[in-house]
Amino acid sequence: MERTLNPPAAKIIPKRMEQHGHMRTDDYYWLRERDNPDTVAYLEAENAHTKEVMAHVQGLEDSLFEEIKGRIKQTDMSVPYRRDDYYYYTRFEEGQEYPLYARKRESLENPEELMLDVNALAEGHEFFSVGRIAVSFGQDLLAYTEDTQGRRIYTIRFKDLATGETLPDVIPEVTSNITWANDDRTLFYAKQDPETLRSCRIYRHVLGTDPAEDVLVYEESDDTFSAHVFKTKSKRYLMIVSSQTLSSEYRYLDAGDPTGAFTVFVPRERGHEHAVDHFEDRFFIHTNHEAQNFRLMSTPVDRTGREHWKEVIPHRPDVLLEGFEVFRDHLVLEERHEGLMRIRIIPWDGSAEHYLEFGEPAYAAGTSVNPEFDTTVLRYGYTSMTTPSSIYDYDMVTREKTLLKQEEVLGGFDSGDYRTERLHATAGDGARVPISLVYRKGMERDGRRPLLLYGYGSYGHSLDAGFGSARLSLLDRGFVFAIAHVRGGEEMGRAWYEDGKLLRKKNTFTDFIACAEHLVEQRYTSRERLFAMGGSAGGLLMGAVLNLRPDLFKGVVAQVPFVDVVTTMLDPDIPLTTGEYDEWGNPNDKEFYDYILSYSPYDNVAAKDYPHMLVTTGLHDSQVQYWEPAKWVARLRAVKTDRNRLLLKTNMEAGHGGASGRFKRYREIALEYAFLLDLVGISE
Repeated sequence: MERTLNPPAAKIIPKRMEQHGHMRTDDYYWLRERDNPDTVAYLEAENAHTKEVMAHVQGLEDSLFEEIKGRIKQTDMSVPYRRDDYYYYTRFEEGQEYPLYARKRESLENPEELMLDVNALAEGHEFFSVGRIAVSFGQDLLAYTEDTQGRRIYTIRFKDLATGETLPDVIPEVTSNITWANDDRTLFYAKQDPETLRSCRIYRHVLGTDPAEDVLVYEESDDTFSAHVFKTKSKRYLMIVSSQTLSSEYRYLDAGDPTGAFTVFVPRERGHEHAVDHFEDRFFIHTNHEAQNFRLMSTPVDRTGREHWKEVIPHRPDVLLEGFEVFRDHLVLEERHEGLMRIRIIPWDGSAEHYLEFGEPAYAAGTSVNPEFDTTVLRYGYTSMTTPSSIYDYDMVTREKTLLKQEEVLGGFDSGDYRTERLHATAGDGARVPISLVYRKGMERDGRRPLLLYGYGSYGHSLDAGFGSARLSLLDRGFVFAIAHVRGGEEMGRAWYEDGKLLRKKNTFTDFIACAEHLVEQRYTSRERLFAMGGSAGGLLMGAVLNLRPDLFKGVVAQVPFVDVVTTMLDPDIPLTTGEYDEWGNPNDKEFYDYILSYSPYDNVAAKDYPHMLVTTGLHDSQVQYWEPAKWVARLRAVKTDRNRLLLKTNMEAGHGGASGRFKRYREIALEYAFLLDLVGISE
């Protein structure tokens, strides 16, 4: 039951829109007016309501925050990696929210050179984020991007690393995408459309010149594509890549000739996705041409046409080739097989190849920072739901594995106290949907444990079974945590993604429901103690599932949820819309309009009982605009028939990623966990 009798109610101001010959009414369209005092007042009233309803567990929320924060080693440092003459790393100091970027020349025994203290830069800002740093080819200049609002609109600044001087060049209102040419004075960067925030223009800036005179090198005119610039691992070539859901196109230029003209690698073709890198006299191409699960090709640097490509790794119907890393003597592949990542080592000399062994039923693994070609050592990362994030060096010749660093979890954590499992649920069409789960040892499957089921299922993004120290606050209080690897992700190969998008998007939702039902049937939990969580496109999943099966869950946390799908996808003037027609469908086409309308959470709210709900958003969110969850909550509050909690929490200073800083974001997690724990009667 609500703990207050007067939750806020948004004004109903009907807006009628004609689409495909039908009239559609949106009573809360006005909430899009970010600068309208009524909008701000409504969001603040919802925040006050959330605070009031949760006041009785404020002590629990505070203790959760301190507990989560207390597991984190405050004075910490990343594993240094060697690039040219320096070892680079980031570190944190006790009590500080932001990192310090530093390096040491030639040896880790040498004095530290502090490149950037983000704590100093962040002073006076409620929100502050460094998007990217880039060290010049000669290693004496630093470019970095900063965002002080959370909307991912950055400013580029420069620093002379030899003198410590901040240079006068300042480039405002850009993306975080920056790359140096090899002349140590030219920086390439990407600029976005000011309305849609689509990254669409690549500029060239020469240090010491007026940014207003920067040269436009490339403009992407197709509004379904975005453009980015980077440098190959070899540092030999600059690359501009234009990409969208189904296609990509690369242009290349010798990095030593920054004023030269970029050359198209192979012309774009709908349905052809590829990625390009360079080694010695060849380009390597990760491509889905005649290969749904991708294959690896190579071609001479002076003959990039597809007719010159030679196959290095063939397509396999049961293995998704996710990525590759080239070394002088070895080729390393990242593969996904039966939902799990594998790392495959292949010597160029034809000697025996092998896989790294991990030995757990569910885990996450992948290559880490490997900037050098001339080495036999591969750096990779590994984690599981019981194993903290770990960085290893692996000698590809001797097969010796060296643990360099494992995330230190303070407070007496012992991985042996927890158990992880891998299950499969059967969807309505017979698909076997993987579930990864973790719980504290000693659990009896009697249906009495609370369980939090997490899902995403979009963009081909795979949810791997990694560790989360904050999650221990739930596990140690009796929760089971599970991940539903639903269609729309790419866990089971490219077809898994294709079966969860466009006109098959509903598979994502029914897969999640099948996983929830399976966990109840197997008595890991019960409906009275089952919770769900998802963010962004995973928030869409939450909204759709709530409309389909509200009876299945005790409570739901929807983080920055994409729930107003029809209205958003009909608006080409807001971020992400045009570039995502191939993900959701273009609702200007009636077939897609009708299908999206049939599942869009906002449009399918009905007069029925819903579970307890906590919905979060950020006022400056550039990916899922704040008004989507705000409108959704307003409609739910007006229509639903239950008296369960419906809470909206808007971070008035942040964007899609929530609060900035190392510890502030744990405040948001503490609120979510207090919400869940209170609903099952756990006060401590």
